[in-house]
Amino acid sequence: MRRGVRPLTVVERDHRLVAHLRRLFGTRIAVVPGDARVVPLPPADCAVGNLPYAVATPILLRLFALRVPRVVALVQEEVGQRLAAGPGSGAYGRLSLAAQLYGEVELFRPIGPEAFYPAPKVRSRLIVHRARPGPLPVPSVPEFERATRILFSARRKQLGNLLPRLAGGDAAAERLARAAGWPDGWSTLRPENLPPEAFFALARARAGADGPSDRPTSP
Repeated sequence: MRRGVRPLTVVERDHRLVAHLRRLFGTRIAVVPGDARVVPLPPADCAVGNLPYAVATPILLRLFALRVPRVVALVQEEVGQRLAAGPGSGAYGRLSLAAQLYGEVELFRPIGPEAFYPAPKVRSRLIVHRARPGPLPVPSVPEFERATRILFSARRKQLGNLLPRLAGGDAAAERLARAAGWPDGWSTLRPENLPPEAFFALARARAGADGPSDRPTSP
């Protein structure tokens, strides 16, 4: 621990490691015992973690929702690809939209199993998420999540079959797509063909909003 660094808070659920960290660093760090998915987290300029693969996604989504300016994490390669994926990619989906709603994801070097002991059966990837400055581009995050859940519920179906489920019928879907500025022929596209901005615009159109909102949500 270098002198002069900002206060460091460590979240650890293993009580043995909690005791070890407190013995090793004393009062130089704050150790929060518990699960990072649910324990209260202090405000932070940056969050860094080598995240357990099984719980990486909910931890990351919580940090994104808390608007932590920068999140640096080591995750499973597949998760990293899904976070950063763009339209047209097989990895593009609800997780991509959730991450990019809150900011920008950048992929860094892949890390092979040989870097760990015991070696896992999968590759890892270092990712950096930088929070979006200013307000979010959707009026309501829960409604945005509901919409993307419906639209990505059947990836191989065309939006002409999916959007009416959300809008309440074919005519309402057509009006909604026009209000969101979706391209002509949208009904023959699949959800993975549209960029994140199209889904943000859809959320604003559904709410009848004129612009973005920074309405807080529970992490």
